Amino acid sequence: MNDMLVRLVSLPDITNTEKVLKEKEQVIFRRPIAPEKSIVTQWVCKYFSSNWADEVDVAFSRIPISCFIAQRGQEIIGFSCYECTAKNFFGPTGIIEKERGKSIGKVLLIKALLALKELGYGYAIIGGVGPVEYYQKTVNAIVIDGSQVSVYQHMLKNNS
Repeated sequence: MNDMLVRLVSLPDITNTEKVLKEKEQVIFRRPIAPEKSIVTQWVCKYFSSNWADEVDVAFSRIPISCFIAQRGQEIIGFSCYECTAKNFFGPTGIIEKERGKSIGKVLLIKALLALKELGYGYAIIGGVGPVEYYQKTVNAIVIDGSQVSVYQHMLKNNS
């Protein structure tokens, strides 16, 4: 998998999308707070992977917490993180399957990228990308040549 580069000064405006999701889908977007750490990390482990849960755990060690969640009522339906594995890296991110295709992921992505912009970065890296076309279309990300070998190259695999 390749890494991608995103220009942070030209991100799409998500104000209206977020408003529509709140009104029509009752979805709110926010940073979780410290007492929610185990709830969020366990949810990520259940729906995605223990590796991603480990990265979320790191997000909770930051102030402000470097994670956003999408929730409907008391249910988490998606998350996005930044600066968990490496500085200036976006990810991991995930939306539960039944909620995909509603722009929830787009809002979570851009909220995290805006947080990186607020840290002073002009560009951000999306690490180990699966859906290249999605990031190209959503934030004009470009594949970084030669990035198949990245910060994840020596990562241990969980064989259980």
